[in-house]
Amino acid sequence: MKRTIKDVKSFKGKRVLLRCDLNVPLDNWGDILNDNRIEQSLPTIAELVKKNARVIVCSHLGRPKGYDKYLSLFPVAVYLMKSFPNRVKFCSKVVGPEVQDAVSKMKDGEILVLENLRFNKGEEENSPAFVKELASLADFYVDDAFGVAHRKHASNYGVALKLPNAIGLLVEKELSVFEKAFKKPAHPFVAIFGGAKVDDKLNLINNVMDIADTIIIGGGMAYTFLQAKGKNIGKSLVSLDMVDDAQAIIAKAKEKGINLLLPIDHVVLAGEKQKVVITEYLDNDMVGLDIGPKTIKLFSKAIKEAKQIIWNGPVGRYEDVRFKTGTEKLAKAVAKSNAYSIVGGGDSVTAVEEAGVAYKIDHLSTGGGASLKLMEGKPLPAIEVIDTI
Repeated sequence: MKRTIKDVKSFKGKRVLLRCDLNVPLDNWGDILNDNRIEQSLPTIAELVKKNARVIVCSHLGRPKGYDKYLSLFPVAVYLMKSFPNRVKFCSKVVGPEVQDAVSKMKDGEILVLENLRFNKGEEENSPAFVKELASLADFYVDDAFGVAHRKHASNYGVALKLPNAIGLLVEKELSVFEKAFKKPAHPFVAIFGGAKVDDKLNLINNVMDIADTIIIGGGMAYTFLQAKGKNIGKSLVSLDMVDDAQAIIAKAKEKGINLLLPIDHVVLAGEKQKVVITEYLDNDMVGLDIGPKTIKLFSKAIKEAKQIIWNGPVGRYEDVRFKTGTEKLAKAVAKSNAYSIVGGGDSVTAVEEAGVAYKIDHLSTGGGASLKLMEGKPLPAIEVIDTI
């Protein structure tokens, strides 16, 4: 069992480097467009403040190539200043004398927010020199950045090897939710997978085959499965090199008695025209880009009967407003169900938020790639290096 901050009675006088995932969307004016990740980090920060830590908050934001004023963490620091009045300061550097000086002046219960980690190329490279500089700032390390737990970066992997450490409340919650869902699932267990490519979800699908009762497959990846069944797919996206794998999954599902559901009708583009057709009428000039109303009804029926649901990936080309309907309808079906629901993956989380039903989902994972690895049954490098108790 990994050590958590709850296992440490007091942090009084200790400098604690807290790695959060504060990678929030900003507009051109620096206004935060979605504060969910910050809000999810507040309980851990509050707990460390309560235990009299000197909290040094670090995070990445976006994918900068060196310094980028539009990707500064200053707006996040301002948000935290409002959440923790008179306790928060911001440092415009990541490491160096200015940071060392700011840390040396901290008092118990104070919070210092560092600038964007990725302004330093040593972060993603897990540079030994950058790791050494970060580690020198603190006496203790806390990882609460679930969103990058599948990465080996300086601030979440390298530093954890240098300092006494623990996981924060958010990471603890994420790990607990996924462990329970996969080791003690409630039945009927419905797994919903979408997205463009089969190879992105192949390990995930195979991992749930032993515990799921129903597997729903939508999005671009569904056409590889339809091709594997000998169905018409027109000009729809297909991974020809994955057809054999899809056939193997179909056969395995049949052998295990798993209800494998694929789209039966589609919202398609034929030239410039958009219409709904059933699978049998997918002509050579048509491209399937969303699930149709009959498929929505079919999928929703299975969702309604579920006691546990996991969902990763949109079931249509969600980034195009013309093909969002299927994903949004499923989001509402999941929210309406009596099942324990877990949604992971950026577009899936966005879908339930935009559908106005996020508050009805039991667990919205803060990490797309990390949650995918957990659902595949694979370890998370940044968590593996955390001390056990």
